[in-house]
Amino acid sequence: MSYSNLMLFSLSSNRELAERVAKEIGLHLGKATSRTYADGEIQINIEESVRGKNIYLIQSTSNPVNDHMMELLIMVDALRRASAKTINLVMPYYGYARQDRKAKAREPITSKLVANMISVAGVNHILTVDLHAAQIQGFFDIPVDHLLGAPLIADYFERQGLYGEDVVVVSPDHGGVVRARKLANFLGTKIAIIDKRRPRANVAEIMNIIGDVAGKKCILIDDLIDTAGTICLAANALRDLGATEVYASCTHAVLSGPAIQRIDDSAIKELVILDTIQQSPEHFSPKITQISIANLLAEAIIRTDENRPLSPLFESFTPEFARH
Repeated sequence: MSYSNLMLFSLSSNRELAERVAKEIGLHLGKATSRTYADGEIQINIEESVRGKNIYLIQSTSNPVNDHMMELLIMVDALRRASAKTINLVMPYYGYARQDRKAKAREPITSKLVANMISVAGVNHILTVDLHAAQIQGFFDIPVDHLLGAPLIADYFERQGLYGEDVVVVSPDHGGVVRARKLANFLGTKIAIIDKRRPRANVAEIMNIIGDVAGKKCILIDDLIDTAGTICLAANALRDLGATEVYASCTHAVLSGPAIQRIDDSAIKELVILDTIQQSPEHFSPKITQISIANLLAEAIIRTDENRPLSPLFESFTPEFARH
């Protein structure tokens, strides 16, 4: 099928994913260049006409988050001034999502500030994946479609035979129970919950495990893994309580600082990640398996452009992704 009014553009945060999405849809990425001057300023040049087009701009605000955010805002301004009909931001990973509330006095709510910046810049609609907190959708004054990574993760584990009574899906904290329940429903398993205390940022202490994990294969699921302290402590605790195998999964693999070494040294047998964040070569580990969300994003883009519902993408193990 021809999409004469649809154009895809990618900035620098995750070019590999953008190329996969374009291939799934059967389009080429639009021509644009991003240049950084010696003083750090960013300049964007769009090298083909976008007048009257529905633009889908693929950009995660991953590390370096501030550079990627400014690149995004400048590109949106360029598209708006070039008379694009609509500007749809495909943001697989939303940086600053963890700063979504005032945890103590005089703290900013930076996630809301970033949402304001994106809205004011001229974005008409956002497609994103597994926000750190679902209510962040309400920070935006424009429509947000919040896609889920759980169906893709479930499909992978199901194909590995990890489902049913011998498997337990484990949430690493109380905040991830809904996500764990979703994966457990797909795999037909029970869930367990880890009760943890975090004395300070990026430091977690395991307190208690609610649920039966002895003699079970456990699958930990989280929305993101940063320094991997929480997920590795959880995996080691599950092993110590009699889990026969421990797997882990996440949508967003930030993997900063000592993350790779911690994962390699932990009880985790395999870590399954999605490609919402482009991984650097030093993030290689034989324990890590990456699966792509390209077909999910491609289907969501096509459905959005055709004004069709996205709800089927939330419920299926293997959605019937478009092949046009």
